[in-house]
Amino acid sequence: MLAVLLALAAAAGYGGSDYAAGLAARRASVVRVTVLAEVTSAALLLCVVPFISSQAPSLASVLWGIAAGASGVAGAMALYLGFRHAAFSVASSVSAVGSAAFSVLAGVVLGEKPGALSLAGIALALPAIVAVSAPASRQAPEVALPRQPPGGSRGVAPPGQHGQVPVTEERGPEPPGGSRGVAPRGQHRHAVGVGLGLAAGAGFGMFFIGLNEAGSVTDLWPIVISQAAAMVTVTCVAASTRDLHLPPRGARRLSVMTGAIGATGTTMFFLSTHHGLLAVTAVITALYPAMTILLARVLSGERLTALRIIGLSLAAASVALIAAGGSG
Repeated sequence: MLAVLLALAAAAGYGGSDYAAGLAARRASVVRVTVLAEVTSAALLLCVVPFISSQAPSLASVLWGIAAGASGVAGAMALYLGFRHAAFSVASSVSAVGSAAFSVLAGVVLGEKPGALSLAGIALALPAIVAVSAPASRQAPEVALPRQPPGGSRGVAPPGQHGQVPVTEERGPEPPGGSRGVAPRGQHRHAVGVGLGLAAGAGFGMFFIGLNEAGSVTDLWPIVISQAAAMVTVTCVAASTRDLHLPPRGARRLSVMTGAIGATGTTMFFLSTHHGLLAVTAVITALYPAMTILLARVLSGERLTALRIIGLSLAAASVALIAAGGSG
């Protein structure tokens, strides 16, 4: 039961972090947002972990931590880009499908054997995530990113537009024969968002597996190592693309929030996976889109379709079954 509760806390943390990051990524460069978020997360963990960890990590733990951090930050950048093309509920949920499926498969390969009720909950979680990711007949408002003026800074809104997120309504499918047979712009953006969500899911799946293999319940150094690796990775990306700058003020605050909340989520997941089975805790953690969707509905006005409401209900039933089946 403790592993389930910790995994739920991780899901809430990741969902809140993704929502803040999505808002920031719609106002500034994804690279800038990610750099500041990773620096914040690493700094917070370094302020805590050295005082509560009781043992130094092994070489294998260090290597798994580095792999987790590099793949995790790659997944995060893919997800933040996905938020610029599709609704929060779509990109986030699709990423969760990939991460959950990948983690369950890895857990089984590594010899884990979840109980019958837990397996039923895991099976129910996948259609739940798919349901909340289904596009609506008329999409939630789509963000229209401002055009970049000649010579302007990458990812920064033109003068007078800081902190503003202009929106345009995404159109539904066009009738046959429209637009010379080309898919509507809204459908294209949705497809791009789904593709980026799948890429993010692969990165998050490797992140989950890496942290599971990296450490033990008495030592939190692996999450510091993974966070440091993520920070170095995205900083190298920023330097190579000449985008190593702070985001604008509004996006800056959101980026710091992303890092702080994400550090909490990572700590909760690390503890949960060492109290229970990866195949169980990773699937519960992969329900993080529920928090993102609820925040987007309450704070950003994204619509909840009937199918997405069904998906959220299935997610709740999934967690209940996994908790009832025990966490290994």
